[in-house]
Amino acid sequence: MEKGRGGWRARIAAAATLIALAAAVLLATSAGGSNGGYTVRAIFDDAGNVISGEDVKIDGVKVGTIGSVTPTPQAKAAVVLKIENPGFQDFRQDASCIIRPEALIGEKYVDCLPTQTRPEGTPLPPPLKRIPSGQEGEGQYLLPVSNTSSPVDVDLLGDITRLPERERFTIILNELGAGLAGRGSDLNEVIRRANPALRELDDVLRILAGENRVLAKLAVDSDKALAPLAAVRERVADFLVQSNTVAQATAAHRGALAQNLKDFPPFLEQLGPAVERLQRFAEQTAPVFANLKSAAPSIDRVFTGLPAFSSSSEAFFKNLGQTSKVSGPALVGTEPLLGRLQALGGAAKPFSGNLGELLSSFRETGGIERLLDFIFLGAGAANGYDALGHFLRTEGVGTACLTYRIEPSAICDRKLGNTASTPGASAASAASIDAPDTSIVMKRTLAVMKGATAAQAEAEFPGAIDVSEAAPSSKQSSSSAAAAPSGAVAAKSSQFPYSEASQTGGMLLNYLLGN
Repeated sequence: MEKGRGGWRARIAAAATLIALAAAVLLATSAGGSNGGYTVRAIFDDAGNVISGEDVKIDGVKVGTIGSVTPTPQAKAAVVLKIENPGFQDFRQDASCIIRPEALIGEKYVDCLPTQTRPEGTPLPPPLKRIPSGQEGEGQYLLPVSNTSSPVDVDLLGDITRLPERERFTIILNELGAGLAGRGSDLNEVIRRANPALRELDDVLRILAGENRVLAKLAVDSDKALAPLAAVRERVADFLVQSNTVAQATAAHRGALAQNLKDFPPFLEQLGPAVERLQRFAEQTAPVFANLKSAAPSIDRVFTGLPAFSSSSEAFFKNLGQTSKVSGPALVGTEPLLGRLQALGGAAKPFSGNLGELLSSFRETGGIERLLDFIFLGAGAANGYDALGHFLRTEGVGTACLTYRIEPSAICDRKLGNTASTPGASAASAASIDAPDTSIVMKRTLAVMKGATAAQAEAEFPGAIDVSEAAPSSKQSSSSAAAAPSGAVAAKSSQFPYSEASQTGGMLLNYLLGN
């Protein structure tokens, strides 16, 4: 037994010597670091079958190659990853790498994740630390062994089941038992890193342990939620049975159901335009319904008051019926009158047309203005105005002669300009003309008013007209106005403007025009 143990120790020493020589060669060949590129130095527990030149992938896409594989003083494997894709040259401290089989013949590649996924807006972790100068792999970015994993290959597990390898594995465990004693924690870490599923399971268990209160509350709440279902479990069971029946019926009509599903896309295609039209209709009717909402109180009051209005209108319609019974015969009796009115309207149509043309012509030719001028001038001709105020030039006296007769009557023999029937008036006129204080102008005027011509008035009352007579002073006018009766013709003498005897023909005109 001692001899066997000594042989195994010699073999182990020889293997260590070979590993040291290989490490020296690799260190010599890998001197110089990353040659100025982005190089990650990933530390693995085991890098079996990993050789230089193999791929480095991220999510199945090649981003670089494996530069070198060297042992470390801590009995680990340092795999240098040359990241050639510029878009992935930013490994963070939460980056991870795992060795995966490339094919069944034993080739391996390294699958990496530059950083873990996180919610949007979460800040990124710090980048990987660069190895300082003077240390192995200086200038490279160090990815620690805690961020890597080396799974056990399936073929190795299969080899252990064979008898020779199983016996050898037993010998290795027996020989290495003393070496592994006291390093349980290291062995635990190696096993966990060797199988990523165990590490992920550990993370899951850690998360669940942190949420144990939530899980406990979830169990309590689930119990409360399931309690009502438990109270009606018979109905739930019946629901399941009926669901089974429905499923069987659906299966029995699966042909029709398939046809319905086949027709469903065309139905949706036709439904789209209809829904768009319905949307436009809704947009157009939205203001209408908004106004209707505003008018709803008023409409409500209308319908509320409608019964009372109906009751009131009932009496109205009854009275209307009674009135119709009375007015019906009267309306029927007006039918002959309507016929006559129709005949009158037909006969009056030419007259109405002529009257319309007459009025239109009267309006277009200024007849209305001329009629108003006639009314205004006629009123001015019948009414005068002097310093004393308004007076009448024409006066109608109501006597027995107002009745129109076609033959002379004994009770009325008056004629226009006839003064013979009123001797008193003639004497008064003659006396007023012959009065010593009557001016020549007034005498001539009174003579003209009695029917004499202007020449006859000048011949009867000769003499020159004094200017003071034609324009008396205000004192004389006042005295004359005081002496003359209201409305007398003598009141116009104070404003007679003519100063020459040859203009007696205009005296009457000035008097009539109110000058």
